[in-house]
Formats: sequence, structure tokens, C-alpha cells
Amino acid sequence: MEAKHITHQKVHTEEKPYQCSECDKTFKQRDHLVIHERVHTGEKPYQCSECDKAFRHKSYLITHQRIHTGEKPYQCSECDKAFTQKSNLIIHQRNHTGEKPYQCSECDKTFKWRGHLVIHEMIHTGEKPYQCSECDKAFTQKSDLIAHHGVHTGEKPYQCSECDKTFKRRRHLVIHERVHTGEKPYQCSECDKTFKWRGHLVIHERIHTGEKPYQCSECDKAFTRKSELIAHQRVHTGEKPYQCLKCDKTFKRRRHLVIHERVHTGEKPYQCSECDKTFKRREHLVIHERVHTGEKPYQCSECDKTFKRRDHLVIHERVHTGEKPYQCSECDKAFTHKSYLITHQRIHTGEKPYQCSECDKAFTRMAHLITHQRILHTREKPYQCSECDKAFTGNAGLICHQRIHKLELHK
Repeated sequence: MEAKHITHQKVHTEEKPYQCSECDKTFKQRDHLVIHERVHTGEKPYQCSECDKAFRHKSYLITHQRIHTGEKPYQCSECDKAFTQKSNLIIHQRNHTGEKPYQCSECDKTFKWRGHLVIHEMIHTGEKPYQCSECDKAFTQKSDLIAHHGVHTGEKPYQCSECDKTFKRRRHLVIHERVHTGEKPYQCSECDKTFKWRGHLVIHERIHTGEKPYQCSECDKAFTRKSELIAHQRVHTGEKPYQCLKCDKTFKRRRHLVIHERVHTGEKPYQCSECDKTFKRREHLVIHERVHTGEKPYQCSECDKTFKRRDHLVIHERVHTGEKPYQCSECDKAFTHKSYLITHQRIHTGEKPYQCSECDKAFTRMAHLITHQRILHTREKPYQCSECDKAFTGNAGLICHQRIHKLELHK
């Protein structure tokens, strides 16, 4: 009893009488010194009866054995999650409380985990203690070094149980698995949006805060993502680092190259759930789906017109502003839409790119070719009057005809 009292008093006196003979570390209790000395001797006296693992400390063995038993004695009082270690529960509870007790002494950043603070501080010190033995690269985290080794070995030890994909990092596998499960664990506190990646949530939250931390050094533009800044800077440098292997085209962004490559492969990975149409780009599918839903989310601020596409709204707004940004270099004519300028320029060049497959006639506009084919070759009349049985080759003919019914109603 007296020995315990003497040991406890050292808490107040800060006395550490037990010194390691191998290093300068000192301890308040002898048994703590004994455990520490195993770092130098490599002794691991506590062995797991289920596997070959051994441990320096009995408590580490007890925690490890819960992997085999499935026991999770530390349960969160706020949610259903449970943990094998008390320390993991304490860290998890900070998700509910928002507590970040570890603050960087160099900047205002705070962290839930001490380990995250230690890693962050290396940004200020420039320290990269984990160096690759194969090349000159060094890393702030051991996990980054282990993952980097895969570049040299080609090893991808983490395989998805649903598909054949393999990954260098376990966390990349965990994130990938959400493709199959549909899980989106990161929810925005301002709106109902959820995300598979924490990084995507952080970027999304900047919509609400208005934060744009990545600023261009050449102009005043700022961006929510670093990748957007890098891509933007190529406007100034003219750099196009992504080249198509099938043709000579180069691109400023990787995703633009991926989309372009579908021209060669014919791939259309985005399919409409309402019909059989497929698309090369996701945004084209989103726009197409509005045909089925009738949604027109873009409204003109000057009148009541609404549009399925933002670019259609922009073009429409020029009716009110009178803006005609596309000017012909051959004459004084200007246009609200780039496509109108391209069509107009064919008057000067004489180009007629749309040729009829049935005869020798060619046209400056695709619409004129379609009308020609319906009148002379197919005899198709897709525009039918809802009041009578008459049908027409073009929409203009139907509109003119419908005036007859409107006049009849007013008689």
C-alpha cells in the first residue's frame, strides 16, 4: 500500500527515477521502464494463441485478440458504432462534438487526431522522414512510402470482392467499394447532399462559404479546387499535356482527353434509364433526361421563359441585351450564336457540307437537307395537326396550317 502511495506521489513531483540504459528516456514506474526496454531488446513475451503475432505489452495482446473474438466493448452513446479500443471511441466521439483538441503552433489549423497534427506540422518544417530506397522520393507518412513502393514493384495487394479491380492502398479500395454499395457517408451540414469522398464534401462546402483558396498568380481568378487552378494556368502557358494516342489532338485537361477518346472507341457509357439512348458525356445524359422529366431549371430574369440547358438561356438573354458577340470577318453581320455565324460564313466560302445520299444536291444547313429528303425522297411528314388529319414535312408548314383552325374558332 505504501509503495503505491510513493508511486502516486511522483505524479505531483514529476520525478522519473527509472532511466533506460540504452537511451535517455526516464519513467515514473519501474514496470514502464521494463516495457520500454523491449523496444531495444525486441522481446515480445505476449503471444496470440490464434495467430503468430506477439506483443511487448499485455494490453496490446488483449486489444489484438478482439480481432479474433469480434468483441467491441467500447460503444458510442450517440450512434451504433462500437470499437475494440477506448482511444478509438474517444477519437470517434469528436465527430459528434466537433472537438479538435490538437492545434498547430504555426497556423490556426486544428485536428481531431494527434497523429494528423504531427503529419501536418511537417508542411511547416519540410521534414519527410520516409525515403524510398529505389528513388529519391521522400514522404511525410509511412503509409505513403509503402503505397509508393507499388510504383516500383507493380504490387496492388487490395482487391475488390465485387470486381477485378486492385489497389495499392486500402483506403482506395474502401472508397472504390462505395461504387458497388452506393454508400455516401459524408453529408453536407448546409444541404442534403452526400458524398462518397470526404475531399468532395470539403470542395462542395465551398459553394456555401464562397471560399476560393486557389488563386491564379497571373490574373484575378480564384478557384475552389487546386486541379481547377492548374488547368486554368494552362490558359496563360498554352500547355496541353494530354495527347490522344490515336490522333495528334492535345488537351489541357485529362477528362477532356478521356471524353475525346470516345470518338475513336465509340464508347457511350452513360445510358438513359427511360429509353435506350446512350451518351459519351454525363452532362449530356443529364440534359437529355429533362426530355422525360420536363424539367427546365434555367429561367430568364427578364421574362418567364425557362430552358433545359444553361447555354440556351445565355443565348436567349441576348434577345433582351441585344448582344451579338459573333461577328463575320467578311461583312458587318453579327450573330447571337456561334453556330449561326458558322452557317452564315458558308455564304462567303460557298461550302455546302450536307450532301443528299439520294441525289447530288448539297446544303449549307443540316435542317435544309432533312427538309429536302422529306419532300423529294422519303415523303415523310412527321409534323401532324392535332385538329385534323393533315401532316407536314416541316414545323413551319404545320404552324402556318394551324392558323386556319384558329381563324375558324374566332368566326
